[in-house]
Amino acid sequence: RLTLFPDPHLVWFQDWNLTWNTDRPNLSRCFQHTVLVWFPCVYLWTCSPFYLLYLQLRPHPGVIHLSRLCCSKMVLGLSLASFSLVQMLYFLLKEDQDQVVHQNLVFLLGPLIRIFTLVLAVSVIHIERLKGVRSSVVLFFFWTLLVLCSIVPLKVDVEQITEQNRCPEEDASFLSKFFFFWFSSLVVGGYRRPLCSSDLWSLRSQDSSTHIMSEIDRVWTDACTEKRKQESETEMSATEGSGPPDHTEKTPLLKQTRSRQTFTLVLLRTLGWSFGLYFMCGTVCLLLHDVTMFMVPQVLSLLLAFMHDPGAELWKGFLYSSLLFVLSCLQSLLHHHYMCRCFTVGMRLKTAVMGLVYRKCLLMSSSARRQCTLGEIISLVSADVQKLMDFVVYVNSVWVAPIEIAFCFYFLWQLLGPPSLAGLSAVVLIFPLNGFIAKLRSRLQEVQMTFMDGRIKLMNEILSGVKILKFYAWEEAFLRRVGILREGELKALKKSQIYYCISLASFSSSSFLILFAVFGVYVLIDDQNVLDAQKIFVSVALINILKTPLSQLPFAMSTSMQAIISLRRLANFLQQDEVKAESVERLPHSTGVPVVVIESGSFAWSPDGPVSLHSLNIKVEPGSIVAVVGHVGSGKSSLLSAMLGEMERRSGSACIKGSVAYVPQQAWILNASLKENVLFGGQRIESWYHRVMEACALLPDLDILPGGDGTEIGEKGLNLSGGQKQRVSLARAVYRKSDVYLLDDPLSAVDAHVGQHIFDRVIGPKGLLRDKTRVLVTNGISFLSKVDLVLVMEDGQISEMGSFKQLMDKRGAFATFIHTHSGRNYREPATHRDKGSRKSVSRLSLMEFSIDLSQEQLISGHQVTTDQDFDPEDAGKLTEADSAHTGRVKLQMYSEYFRTLGRTFIVIILFLCGFQQTASLAYSYWLSLWADDAPVNGTQTDHNLKLGVFALLGFTQGLSMFGTTLAVSLGGILASRYLHADLLQNVLHSPMSFFEVTPSGNLLNRFSKEIDAIDCMIPDGLKMMLGYLFKLLEVCIIVLLATPFTGLVLLPLTGLYILIQSFYVATSCQLRRLEAVSRSPIYTHFNETVQGAGIIRAFGEQQRFILEADRHIDNNQQAYFPRFVATRWLAVNLEFLGNLLVLAASLFSVYGRGKLSPGIVGLAVTHSLQVTGILSWIVRSWTDVENNIVSVERVKEYARTPKEAPWTVEGTLVPSSWPSSGSIQLEDFGLQYRKGLDWALKDISISIQDREKVGIVGRTGAGKSSLALGIFRILEAVKGRICIDGVNIAQLGLHELRSRLTIIPQDPVLFSGTLRMNLDPFETCSDQELWKALELSHLTSFVSTLPKKLDYQCSEGGENLSVGQRQLLCLARALLRKTRILVLDEATAAVDLQTDQLIQSTIRTQFEDCTVLTIAHRLNTIIDYSRVLVMDQGSIVEAGPPSELLRQQSHFYQMCVEAGLA
Repeated sequence: RLTLFPDPHLVWFQDWNLTWNTDRPNLSRCFQHTVLVWFPCVYLWTCSPFYLLYLQLRPHPGVIHLSRLCCSKMVLGLSLASFSLVQMLYFLLKEDQDQVVHQNLVFLLGPLIRIFTLVLAVSVIHIERLKGVRSSVVLFFFWTLLVLCSIVPLKVDVEQITEQNRCPEEDASFLSKFFFFWFSSLVVGGYRRPLCSSDLWSLRSQDSSTHIMSEIDRVWTDACTEKRKQESETEMSATEGSGPPDHTEKTPLLKQTRSRQTFTLVLLRTLGWSFGLYFMCGTVCLLLHDVTMFMVPQVLSLLLAFMHDPGAELWKGFLYSSLLFVLSCLQSLLHHHYMCRCFTVGMRLKTAVMGLVYRKCLLMSSSARRQCTLGEIISLVSADVQKLMDFVVYVNSVWVAPIEIAFCFYFLWQLLGPPSLAGLSAVVLIFPLNGFIAKLRSRLQEVQMTFMDGRIKLMNEILSGVKILKFYAWEEAFLRRVGILREGELKALKKSQIYYCISLASFSSSSFLILFAVFGVYVLIDDQNVLDAQKIFVSVALINILKTPLSQLPFAMSTSMQAIISLRRLANFLQQDEVKAESVERLPHSTGVPVVVIESGSFAWSPDGPVSLHSLNIKVEPGSIVAVVGHVGSGKSSLLSAMLGEMERRSGSACIKGSVAYVPQQAWILNASLKENVLFGGQRIESWYHRVMEACALLPDLDILPGGDGTEIGEKGLNLSGGQKQRVSLARAVYRKSDVYLLDDPLSAVDAHVGQHIFDRVIGPKGLLRDKTRVLVTNGISFLSKVDLVLVMEDGQISEMGSFKQLMDKRGAFATFIHTHSGRNYREPATHRDKGSRKSVSRLSLMEFSIDLSQEQLISGHQVTTDQDFDPEDAGKLTEADSAHTGRVKLQMYSEYFRTLGRTFIVIILFLCGFQQTASLAYSYWLSLWADDAPVNGTQTDHNLKLGVFALLGFTQGLSMFGTTLAVSLGGILASRYLHADLLQNVLHSPMSFFEVTPSGNLLNRFSKEIDAIDCMIPDGLKMMLGYLFKLLEVCIIVLLATPFTGLVLLPLTGLYILIQSFYVATSCQLRRLEAVSRSPIYTHFNETVQGAGIIRAFGEQQRFILEADRHIDNNQQAYFPRFVATRWLAVNLEFLGNLLVLAASLFSVYGRGKLSPGIVGLAVTHSLQVTGILSWIVRSWTDVENNIVSVERVKEYARTPKEAPWTVEGTLVPSSWPSSGSIQLEDFGLQYRKGLDWALKDISISIQDREKVGIVGRTGAGKSSLALGIFRILEAVKGRICIDGVNIAQLGLHELRSRLTIIPQDPVLFSGTLRMNLDPFETCSDQELWKALELSHLTSFVSTLPKKLDYQCSEGGENLSVGQRQLLCLARALLRKTRILVLDEATAAVDLQTDQLIQSTIRTQFEDCTVLTIAHRLNTIIDYSRVLVMDQGSIVEAGPPSELLRQQSHFYQMCVEAGLA
């Protein structure tokens, strides 16, 4: 598909950040391929006609003879034309060229234009010669322009060629690639010093996300479109052909299952289409490997025949030994090139799947987001992607293994005849058993993955709402919830591991069973059948070959089953409903016509859900302000979502003209600098940026931030107050200069005077947005008189609509509501009020703000620190990037892991390993004795005894193998259970400051990928390592017994082995760490994107976020690519050493053939042939264990981080009724967020009596919320103390304190689960008590209409409830706790005035006997309190009854004036 013009993001004149606003200016790729190519060409084509006309008309001086110079000019011009032709062909044919080149004709048009232009230049040279012209100004300027315009592309090409971190594999020779020599530089560098991310090579272009996703995204989209089209046509034809189909209850379920299967096949076909060809090239290497593998037993047969024939020439023995060595080396190289290709395909598959999942996250509808939680998405891109990568490695075994088995039996038939078929009975016995086991394990895996998804989802919610857990002392309840899910996960894993151990033991015993069946039938059917060394050990060699496909086949089948499950999960996710572009028609902005038009609109959140908005008829004129008001749950926010296209339109029409900016009710903040949050990908225009920051009241904040607007904001704005987050969110929208602004109650979280400032300077008739169309959802009635249109929402429809005056004149429900609730809140605008507003605005802009330290322990982390090592460049830095340890893994990590097993368990495992290998050694030695048993009269004797001993030893080995693997598996589960519980305890015991500096991606990485590695990878690695270590010991004993001189070779080989291993392990461990560290930003970015998908779509920033995700994925793959190549490098080198041992054993056997029996030689050579694989697997499994012990290291990191005080303190005798009165005394109380910082609270001394109602007010940053944090000991006191009912709270456990207090926070947080769980996680309340609390919270009618009522499932974050409803549920929680002290932290900011009045009424009646502390923005809520504390800069500046403070006309009076209350 070629298009004439390039993609919009490639257009040169839009990319000023690349060209002008940068330290290293460059020109965009599009500019280089268009303007710089076309400009000299256009010049020549424009001038040529006039110049040729001039030559024709001028006097003819005569023809110039053809000189060398003239010929050189013409040849040079034609050569340049031919180079352009080559360049065009290169663009078309190069495999790894960026897909943009293939999809944009402009990149091919440039070389084509240049070809014709150069031909024209040569023609002009020739015509000039014929016309007698020796020099030409036209051509001089053409060549000059051509050279000048080629400088920038030349510079770019030179930079690409000289790129320091370019992967050396791209320029390596054939031999270097074949033997992996090109990788040695990184291994040597990693041995000399620990690797860091700057040492890693850049990804090859064909492995980059840009290249992979440009192709696969197109193929996937086309395939899905075609499949949906076919399904719709099939349904239509079925409906038209045979009338209405017979529907049953199962019909929708069957359709859904069929659709899921269809999309699974589509996904598989898409991935196969994208990576199949490269994978098939690797399959050729596998087939060649199999050819060499089967040649080895044939050469061994010739060698043993040579040993049996004393008269054979010696050179033949040397030839056979050399052939064994060469074939073994070829077999090794071909195998590892195949594996390298498989891992490369797996890496690209990982990029593709993660890219598809991320792009889907940006497209999912609201209903789909509720079904697919973030935990499930993280599970998809971690566990499921890993299953698909494993599938790529083993999928060929599914069809190659049966072929290898067939060839093994064919060669056995050649050697032993029909008795060889007896071995098939063992295969027939093993395969059904393992097929059955694989099926059971796949079911168990589904169960395990379900539990794991639930656990990761719950952990994400815990990390998101950890502050609420700490306020409510709910950690133990959620520990139990996580524990239940973890136990279910480990129970399924335990059953799966038991089945896996049976499978491993059966396949480990398969060689014995086949040999036993074949040899038994062979010697018993005919006494003349003699088993000599040649027959026994060639058979053993063949069956050792057979062991590989027999062991790989069940694993391949199991992996395939797991991959199919993962594919189904991915396909199920990728076919989720998307936001439909047709729900709202988007048109260019035009003046004079309504900008937002909805006619007879009905909207729902899901295709099959109930209609949430209906009968909507709205026309919004350009430049007008529209206010949307209504009760909680009336559909105000849903209306904005409908305008954005987030809801599905069921009927009517909807249209928006122009660009849109959106401010959500709950601000979405990126983990980036404040500047990046405001610019949101736009270019910084200093004057406009300053105006926006001033209008949004952010300039005073910038003055005291440690890094100014470069200060980093924590995840979800953790270190900003609610008001600051909302102002940053508003500034982001204002900066965009969009045509339509959808504002979802942005003023609810800010103080009254700040809200007035923002309305006047931003939203109002004289604000920055005065010429823009604004739709404002608001609960503040003081602004309604200044808007052009008021929409009153009720039960999902517009009950009244008109200007404020019209609605008041109607005297309807709206007017009644205004008269009832306005009181002193509403004032008609007057001249003196305007002056007052201007004064307050002026004062607001000039006053010295400080950061609201309610939640921002670290935003001023280095503000006044006295530490000597303070780095100014770190000013404003908040979050800590996931860091990688360096060097080898410490022995302490191994001891931490093995300590959880216990000494008894370890001794049992080692004993079983030793016993198993002893049985194996005896079994092998018994075969050599059998082979050396000389026949008497053409027959051998004592067949029954030989077979009996052989059977006993074989079965003993199989049983001990099962015991060993089972013990290791159970030990691994035991260790995993302990490490996960320890990690969970360490994280939940961490203080809030820990969560503010630690990105959630880091923690989710530990709970998903690292725990998964501890669950499965470490036990599997230990099984392999122990098994192969003891096997190596057996081989060395046998080879040294047979040919003692081999020890001379074995010692230097051991030295080389240790050297190579030390090089490899040092590099590999560091690569594993770097890969793990680079994975955390992926999860963090996914987290942010899922939560802010609606905002990203509203601003049209999908492409920028996609590029950012691609960058994170590429960074991760930069560490993953050398990781798996390092394994190949190691294997090739170690297997070469092993092959030298084969060569030594066979050569020494040839030299000593007169002294050695054929049985001993056969035993030694067949065992030495196994050394290559054993050595490789030992180091690989050892390295796997060390690499995955890094997961233990990373999990144990959080054991060393600071912890908060104990939850309970032994020996504290606090009565269960404490606090009985609720009195609070603060004595010289002081609070700092960190040592060396300014005081957040200083010298606070106050006594609050029981049952007293105290309002706490003050400017942003005054320390209001810091007081609440001190009471709950979220922050510990630096000096002074707080006593409640005479008890010093510092002497109590945190749960003993927090469970006796209650807070209703500013941000209402719900967790996924039932309403019952969200209200009462400890399940201590009866249904009657729950319904009573809901009634007092004014939620009874709402909950009664829900399906399952109290058991109604809340989605993640409570997204299926409005913000107001969530706030009311927080009130219900408070009512259920029944404590004597209640703290309200801006608790009614998100509700309308009527609901606010109901809440205040409930608080006054139900908490009449309680001490109530209210941190208030709405001063009218605390105007009737018994006392008000006015705070400023961490101190109490006024305290007293409100009436008394108003008479003093000081701080509190001024705030009331600004709020319109005085």
